[in-house]
Amino acid sequence: MLETTAPAAAASAALPDFARRRTFAIISHPDAGKTTLTEKLLLASGAIRMAGHVKARGERRRTRSDWMEIEKQRGISVTSSVMTFERDGIVFNLLDTPGHSDFSEDTYRTLSAVDAAVMVIDVAKGIESQTRKLFEVCRLRDIPIFTFVNKVDREGLDPIGLMDEVSSTLALDLTPRTWPIGMGVDFRGLIDIAEKKAWLATERGGPLVREVPFTEIEDLIGLEGVEERIMEEAIESLTLALGVLPPFDLASFREGHLSPVYFGSALKEAGVPQLLNGLSDVGPSPLPRAAQGRTVEPGEDMVSGFVFKVQANMDPNHRDRVAFVRLCSGRFKRGMKLFNPREKRNMAIANPIFFFAQERETVDEAVAGDIIGIPNHGMLRVGDTLSEGESIRFEGLPDFAPEILRRVLLSDPMKAKQLQKALQDMAEEGVVQVLRPISDPAPIVGVVGTLQLDVLSARLEKEYGVPIRYETTSYATARWIVGERAEVDRFLDMNRSSTARDRDDAPVYLARSQWVLDRAIEEWPKLKFLAVKERG
Repeated sequence: MLETTAPAAAASAALPDFARRRTFAIISHPDAGKTTLTEKLLLASGAIRMAGHVKARGERRRTRSDWMEIEKQRGISVTSSVMTFERDGIVFNLLDTPGHSDFSEDTYRTLSAVDAAVMVIDVAKGIESQTRKLFEVCRLRDIPIFTFVNKVDREGLDPIGLMDEVSSTLALDLTPRTWPIGMGVDFRGLIDIAEKKAWLATERGGPLVREVPFTEIEDLIGLEGVEERIMEEAIESLTLALGVLPPFDLASFREGHLSPVYFGSALKEAGVPQLLNGLSDVGPSPLPRAAQGRTVEPGEDMVSGFVFKVQANMDPNHRDRVAFVRLCSGRFKRGMKLFNPREKRNMAIANPIFFFAQERETVDEAVAGDIIGIPNHGMLRVGDTLSEGESIRFEGLPDFAPEILRRVLLSDPMKAKQLQKALQDMAEEGVVQVLRPISDPAPIVGVVGTLQLDVLSARLEKEYGVPIRYETTSYATARWIVGERAEVDRFLDMNRSSTARDRDDAPVYLARSQWVLDRAIEEWPKLKFLAVKERG
C-alpha cells in the first residue's frame, strides 16, 4: 500500500530552533559516489549554483568538500569536512567523511557528532567492506541510517536482489522510499513512494524534472516517454517489494533497526531531492548525549558541546587552527565564556564560525545540533568539552592502538623544533598518533593505514616546510599501559627499549609481535594493555 507523509518543513517555523537541525554524515566505500552525492545535496538545497566534479580538470570547479591538495590530486576525501546549509526552514549540518579505510579513526570520531547517517551503496557492487565497517560503527551508536543506492543509470544488481543482499549482510530491515523505473540503459525515472509521484526526464538522459502524480501505481503504465515494458517491470518489482518488506516505521528507523532506501544517481541528480526531503521529514533532530554521570538533553538552557575534530592550516595564509565543536545543548552566543575541564579554565569564544567546506563565516548564535568552529592556538583538542561552568565530559571519543609504526627522520637536522611543533599539531588533529620512545630521540608515528603516512609527509612539507622520511621499526603493535603507578613504573624500567609516551605522556608498550604482547599480558596480570583509550 502506497503512503503519503506531510513534509516536516511546513511546520518547521513552530519548532524550537534545535528541533529544526538535521546533523548527519555520509558514509560509504571509496568510489561509491559519496563526495558527488554531497555536492548534489548542496545543489538541490540551493546552497551552491554549480556542482563541482571529483575528477574536474583545469579551470573546472573542484569538489566543494575536498580542499586539501592531496585530495584534489587523488580525487578522494582524506579528512572530514562540514557544510551547513538551510532549506525550507530546516538547517542541515552535513559531515562528509573519508571513505578510505586508512582514515577510519577520523570517520569514527565524526560519527560521534551526528544524529543520522546516509549510507551510499554502488548498485553494481552492493555492500563492500568499508561500508560494512562503518555501518557497524553506526550500529554501536544506534545511529539511524538512510540508504542511498547510487548509480542506477548504470548496469547493476536488480533492486530486490540488492535490498535482499544489504538486509541479510547487515541484519537490517529495509523499506523502499523511491524505486527506479528501469536500470542502466533502461533507466527512465523514479517512483516516489511517499509522495505518490513519478519523476521523469523530459528528454532521454536529462534531469528528472517532469512530475507525474498518481493515485494507483498502475496509472503510470502508458506514460509518454517510458516504454510499457520498462514501466510494467518497475511496477511489478515495486509491488513485490512492498508486499514482502516492512512498511516505514518511524520508531524502528529512529532506533536504528530499519533503513529507508532511496534509489538514484548522484551524478545525474536523480533521487537526490527525494533523499533531502526524507532527511528533512523523518531525520532526527538533535538527540540526548551521554556524559559521565548524566545524560545531556538538547533542550537544556546550559550550553555544552565537545570537540570531535581539530584542523590546522585550513587557511595556509593565516596558520590557523580550528576546533570543530558539536553543540549538545543550550543557545550559544558569540563572545560567551565556556569552561574547559581539562584546562581547568574558561575561554572566551570571540570568533566562532560556520563551515562550508574550506569557506567560513562568523556566527553570532548557534544551537544544539550545530557544528561550530573555534579558532584557537592549541588550547582545544579532540575530546575536550566546553560548557557554561559545569565540569562535564561526553563519552565516546576513543583513540585506537595504531597498526603501523614508523620512525620519523628529518632530512634537515636544523628543523628539529619545527618537526616537534608539526607532529604535535598533527597528533592534536588526529592525523597520526605520535609516540616518543623512552630510549630513542626519534619520534614514532602510529597510523591505521599507509595512506595516512603519505598525508602526513605531504602536509609537513607543504604546511611546515619540514621534509621527512620514514624508517621501519621492529614493533608490530602498541598498547597503552594502565595500572597502579608502582607497577607501571616497574614495567617501564624493565622494558625501556620497548616503551614510549604518547601526547598525553601516557605510557605505551611497543610489542614486537602478537606473541610478545600476549606474553607480557600473561606475565603482568596487574596491568592492563589497552587497544582503545578514551580521549579527554
